Amino acid sequence: MILDGSALSKTLREEVAEATRGSGVKPGLATILVGDDPASFSYVGSKQRACERAGFKAEDVRLPGQTTQAELEDVIQGLNARDDIHGVLVQQPLPKQIDTEVIVASVDPDKDVDGFHPVNLGRLMRGDRGFLPCTPFGITRLLSSAGISVSGKNVVIVGRSLLVGKPLALMFLAKMGQGGGLQDTGDATVTVCHSRTCDLPAVTLGADILVCAIGIPEFVRADMVREGATVVDVGINRVDDSTKPRGYRLVGDVMYDEVAEKAGAITPVPGGVGPMTVTMLLYNTLQSARKLYSQDPL
Repeated sequence: MILDGSALSKTLREEVAEATRGSGVKPGLATILVGDDPASFSYVGSKQRACERAGFKAEDVRLPGQTTQAELEDVIQGLNARDDIHGVLVQQPLPKQIDTEVIVASVDPDKDVDGFHPVNLGRLMRGDRGFLPCTPFGITRLLSSAGISVSGKNVVIVGRSLLVGKPLALMFLAKMGQGGGLQDTGDATVTVCHSRTCDLPAVTLGADILVCAIGIPEFVRADMVREGATVVDVGINRVDDSTKPRGYRLVGDVMYDEVAEKAGAITPVPGGVGPMTVTMLLYNTLQSARKLYSQDPL
């Protein structure tokens, strides 16, 4: 089974747009980009376009690369205070002179639709209601939409980042129905692997559900995957390919063709987890505008 994030995203974004039309409020998302990093420019552009298609107010804030910490904090505080802005997202990475942790913490937790403010991560840890980080949230929606339950399963996550590995582990570990309000995720037995894990293939072979988020192209091979396992590939990497017009192709952290022969379900790259990240950002922003949290139904 191919876990098609593009198709699910299209459906969910249509639901978000319909809910927006019936909500009586126009959700507003402000994205802040400091500098001119090409990849960040592309990411922000895709978020802005998705907002506009959903009927949101999309405010694009561009700041020069030499912007100071104090100047950026002033911009964020101004957006925090505005009633027409319900989500504030600061695109990373930030220039060297900016303390990223301080900036993340300066966003109002109730406008932190990215889900990375210490308050929202604390809420997740406690099982309280709060905005969920968008990529882990998208993974849980992708699995549940395919009828794949994590309850009672052995889940192995390769990667311990704050963006994916750590929050996703908390969601899968949560008592069913109490993971920050999630109703269909939890009660898994979770193992988080990283660069210091001994005999990684032996660990991944024990996974009913294997999530790969390490940023190494095609790292996971078929001999690391149990027959019939569900494989979620979070990675997106450029590798040189002279046969392609742009001189490269996009691959995940999983050797797709090889692993797909063995897995019971797998996400493609591109078109798997990636589209879900932006979709859950829209979802969170709509719920912020409605004074709800991301787990409440549309």
